[in-house]
Amino acid sequence: MRRWIAHLDMDAFFASVELLRYPELRGQPVVVGGGSRHQPVLQADGTRRFARLRDYAGRGVATTATYEARAFGVHSGIGLMKAAALAPDAVLLPTDFDEYKRMSRLFKQAVLEHVAQIDDRGIDEIYFELTELPGAQDAAGDDPHGGVRAIAARIQQAVQAATGLSCSIGLSPNKLLSKICSDLEKPRGLTVITEADIAARIWPLPAKRINGIGPKANAKLDELGLRTIGDLAAADPQGLIERFGRSYGGWLTEAAHGRDDRPLSYSRDPKSISRETTFERDLHAKHDREELGALFTRLCERLADDLKRKGVVAKSVGVKLRQDDFRIVTRELTMDACTADAAVIRRHAGLCLKRMPLDRRFRLLGVRAGHLLPADQAAEVPAGPEEGQLALPF
Repeated sequence: MRRWIAHLDMDAFFASVELLRYPELRGQPVVVGGGSRHQPVLQADGTRRFARLRDYAGRGVATTATYEARAFGVHSGIGLMKAAALAPDAVLLPTDFDEYKRMSRLFKQAVLEHVAQIDDRGIDEIYFELTELPGAQDAAGDDPHGGVRAIAARIQQAVQAATGLSCSIGLSPNKLLSKICSDLEKPRGLTVITEADIAARIWPLPAKRINGIGPKANAKLDELGLRTIGDLAAADPQGLIERFGRSYGGWLTEAAHGRDDRPLSYSRDPKSISRETTFERDLHAKHDREELGALFTRLCERLADDLKRKGVVAKSVGVKLRQDDFRIVTRELTMDACTADAAVIRRHAGLCLKRMPLDRRFRLLGVRAGHLLPADQAAEVPAGPEEGQLALPF
């Protein structure tokens, strides 16, 4: 029985969700990553006025972009000022993570109508196995893999019907190859790869397309002249071990040959949940105390909502800052008991702040809840003193 692992990746997920809301933007370059001030404005004639990248000023980054914007070189993680230089006429929209999470739940529920379990890898991607589904091992006409292809096509249609969004699916014998091939024919791709296709379809790709080869490892491979997956497959395995270490060097050889025996993981209980925000300008704990206080409270409230929605409580709370020199500072403390209460989270997060250097301006603020337990297995911590009694930084 041939093993069939599927990797489903939503197409330009955040941007596609926004296009459902603003269909008049279809076919245009659109970048998601703005703040509330970039909210579209409804005009008297019923049309909307959209913010444009050319008018952006700040240090935010793009969350995602439509394929039309990607054609200009705009991609997720790029600074919005740099994106404005590449595509000044692109529309800029604010992010709406609550809506993206809602749509994520919808597409996963649609897939679960066809398979028993999913390996949930994030807001816009999942793995699932089709090996033993009826018809998955069947041929269809001249296509020896027509049966499993038809099942995947039905799942694509189910996701489209449930969300109005398209997705791409990669099918292969393992997670590593499926992750690669789900990206080969975007958008709306359905790509099937077997061991016989590796040389023709996988080896010509850049080495960095293997999930697990990051920028640093890719730079080292480039120095060695190993630029494609095929180059890596042809490299001396012992030489890779000497350069990268026994574990990672050995894995590079295995990955380049498309070998991956990892099982799917169906246990996705989170170990921690966090909320963070990047400011339009650097803020200071003293000079911007009121603004920071409101932002801090909102982060804690949203984090508490996340905990309650997942039915968990936290035993630890932490805070993260990215300073104006881009250094990251974190502090964490363990509470006497667990909580999912916003006020309690804010109080203990404030105690973390008191242990942090706050003399510099900073551009990112985050709050993290850790050591999570099911809510019905832990007693909540008492509310404790009022915040004003603690003389917190903000």
